[in-house]
Amino acid sequence: MNVSLLLIILLVGAFATYLAGDKLASKVALFFGLSALGCSIELLNQFNAGENISYLSQWINQPNIAFALKADGLSIAMLLLTTALTPIIIFSSFGNDYKNAKAFYSLILFMAFAMAGTFLASDGLLYYIFWELSLIPIYFIALLWGNGDTEERKKAVVKFFIYTLAGSLFMLIAFVYLYQQAGSFLLEDLYKLDLSATEQLWIFLAFFLAYAIKIPIIPFHSWQAKVYQKAPAAGTMLLSGIMLKMGLYSVIRWQLPISPLAAKEYMNIFIGLGIAGVIYGSIVALRQKDLKKLLAYSSLAHVGLIAAGTYTLTIDGLRGAVLQMIAHGFVVVGLFFIAEIIFRRYETRTISEMGGIRSQSPKFASMFLLLVLASVGLPTTFNFVGEFTVLYSLSQINLWFALLGGTTIILGAYYMLKMYQHVMLGETNSKVFADVTAKEAITLVLIIGVIFFFGMYPKPITDLITPSLENILTHINRVN
Repeated sequence: MNVSLLLIILLVGAFATYLAGDKLASKVALFFGLSALGCSIELLNQFNAGENISYLSQWINQPNIAFALKADGLSIAMLLLTTALTPIIIFSSFGNDYKNAKAFYSLILFMAFAMAGTFLASDGLLYYIFWELSLIPIYFIALLWGNGDTEERKKAVVKFFIYTLAGSLFMLIAFVYLYQQAGSFLLEDLYKLDLSATEQLWIFLAFFLAYAIKIPIIPFHSWQAKVYQKAPAAGTMLLSGIMLKMGLYSVIRWQLPISPLAAKEYMNIFIGLGIAGVIYGSIVALRQKDLKKLLAYSSLAHVGLIAAGTYTLTIDGLRGAVLQMIAHGFVVVGLFFIAEIIFRRYETRTISEMGGIRSQSPKFASMFLLLVLASVGLPTTFNFVGEFTVLYSLSQINLWFALLGGTTIILGAYYMLKMYQHVMLGETNSKVFADVTAKEAITLVLIIGVIFFFGMYPKPITDLITPSLENILTHINRVN
């Protein structure tokens, strides 16, 4: 099967969803989302069978740009995350009535198309195009279907757009410079470049600006909480579950192997920034009164730990980071869906206005508790596997990094359980909390099933990603 078929399915699905009209849009989008997932699984089967999954065609002669796609174990893991979460996010939106639904669901598929292209592209300029394309749909999803005050929402979304676009321009400049040295944008050619330490430093920093804003890493995080809060549930899930993984993936795929000298020289600084995000995000989450903002800062803390793991330049750090990226994707989507379910019934996201839900809906309370425990890294959950591996890698660099990074577990347990107590326990709210619907339950059970299955048996994913990460480390370690 041609690897480009996955992109074709998502792109055609976006147009088909729009043409299907508002009544059928959600069902058509779900069909194409599931088709893309099936395509990703087939790519996985081909990869496991030892087939070379790539596509290369000359696109533009001057400058030399190729339409180059390549999938190794790391790319396929990210594709599976994207194509598994996309239909879940679409299905979770069935409980909402969206004005101009055809445009809403088509934008979700178009965003999935751009993100999948980012994970597959092995030509720098093609990668940059997909990277930028992913920004367009989320901008309109958050702007047109977001919640809260219109002016505040516009300010938050425009700030996000300008931040991410500005950071990406530095990355484009870096690619232009690399092209001048290599005569090609192909990833394998860029890996072969013998750049000086000064050149690598500037390339490293140019990439870092783009990725630090997208992830986000402090102090480039100021756009995140407001956008997560103001975006519709599906938009927040796309941002937190998949889009921020583009930045983390790109650190591993592009930044570290192309500028290994800078990565090694300034390793401690960037690990420190990641850990600072862990502590900052956790402390700010403790003070939040809005449920979505609390989850946003919790996400900031978790991705800070993932970023710290990537910059350890060890196989354990990279492997733990990728495992945590996938685990975080499912957990954070589940938690934001929980917030959306509560909002559908109470029409509020203020934690103090909730309470007593467990007595009215024990099934919902149980599923919520499982997601909370997964978020804080309870053993047998997927998050525990990734966090433990990352913390182990940090201890190999410096024990203090591991101790400070471990605060995400302690502080996370405190603010998540405290939030659960205020939202689910206590006196029964005057508003009736209707029990979860079948569609809501299916969505949550699917997410929880993935979290606990891979929490107890992560071997399929570790076997998938380890050879690719070892190959990347080979490129990183090619210089002393």
